[in-house]
Amino acid sequence: MPDEARLARWVNEFFGRLTQEPTTADRRFYFVDESPPGVADAFDVAAIRRDFPILRDKVNGRPLIWLDNAATTQKPQVVIDRLAHYYTHENSNIHRAAHTLAARSTEAYEHARETVAEVLGAGDSRTIVFTRGATEAINLVAETWGRHNVRAGDEIVVSHLEHHSNIVPWQRLAESTGAVLKVAPIDDDGQLRLDAYEDLLNHRTRLVAIAHVSNALGTVVPVAEVIAAAHRVGAVVLVDGAQAVAHLPVDLRALDADFYAFSGHKVFAPTGVGVLYGKPELLAAMPPWQGGGNMIDDVTFERTTYRPPPNRFEAGTGTIADAIALGTALDYLRGLDLGSVERYEHGLLDHATRQLGTVPGLRLIGTAPEKAAVLSFTVDGHDPVDLARSLDQGGIAVRAGHHCAQPALRRFGLEASVRASLSLYNTYEEVDALTAELHKLAGFH
Repeated sequence: MPDEARLARWVNEFFGRLTQEPTTADRRFYFVDESPPGVADAFDVAAIRRDFPILRDKVNGRPLIWLDNAATTQKPQVVIDRLAHYYTHENSNIHRAAHTLAARSTEAYEHARETVAEVLGAGDSRTIVFTRGATEAINLVAETWGRHNVRAGDEIVVSHLEHHSNIVPWQRLAESTGAVLKVAPIDDDGQLRLDAYEDLLNHRTRLVAIAHVSNALGTVVPVAEVIAAAHRVGAVVLVDGAQAVAHLPVDLRALDADFYAFSGHKVFAPTGVGVLYGKPELLAAMPPWQGGGNMIDDVTFERTTYRPPPNRFEAGTGTIADAIALGTALDYLRGLDLGSVERYEHGLLDHATRQLGTVPGLRLIGTAPEKAAVLSFTVDGHDPVDLARSLDQGGIAVRAGHHCAQPALRRFGLEASVRASLSLYNTYEEVDALTAELHKLAGFH
């Protein structure tokens, strides 16, 4: 469409909306960046909010403003309904029975696996292992691939940005094998120092474990560059994608990630389910982690043979309903278009950054140019936990503490911060409400 026509359409739509005189609560369209008229996309956040029943709830007599999305996301009605449908019409074990309900549940479970592979650009669905969450996925790699490939003197590289779940398993592996844990530093903005990271890499580097997005600071790590540099020295890379999948498009084949982990509950799915992606050749060479039903091929008292991946890593009765609902959640997200979600959240984050900057005594922690949906901050004279409790009285849910990322906060001389984390259903008005409450609280010491 020519620029003149695009501009004319935007003007007509804009002034058409003005004549409707919507209330603040009913406002539906937000232009999500500072692009010229006609370039920015409109994002129907009010329609999305209607999909999430909990957002109609009240806390302490005030409308719920959920700004703790980095901890967990709320669930759309389609996910809630999918869980109910499973338990109403499909409840059965998978893979191991000849009756109709088993066929239904198995088909739904494997369809969810295919959906995950499609959304992540993984290709073959057999590269997708269902776990209890990102934590279990990372531990699975440490206990299987790690224990069979890491030796004394080898080196494992993590960064200062990591969640404890992407530090502790590698510490334990290093302690038990005699390997050395190296830490890539971050700068004063919370960005990974790529030059220092690359200086750590050498022929002894066996594994790099890196966050795609920092849960404490929101920094988006240039994982494609991290992976390429690691591969040049022959290292394997695990990416912790727990904070990425809900906020930006992920293409695993383009990234060339060896392993990728995320949790369902951070991407609008139930708790208790997560995903490990692994390259086929890596999964095929890994031994099982747990033993039990579903993962075996043949058992005798002399020896046991195992099924190929992914079943080899899914011992026992897993979280069948939750895995199926994860597929539904990703279908929901795919239907919204992750590119549009990313642009909307980017505009919302920019607005929040500007607004919080007006609060006296507020210090933003992590100011990298490339960020996703997270604002950590402190306010002079106020304990972070006390601030969070005060905000809760106004119906605003934020997180206070170290966010399971103590090394990241200690890099900035802190033991705790307040963290407001955004998602696709948050609004500019909610950010303004947070800012107004913080202005009130900042005036009291």
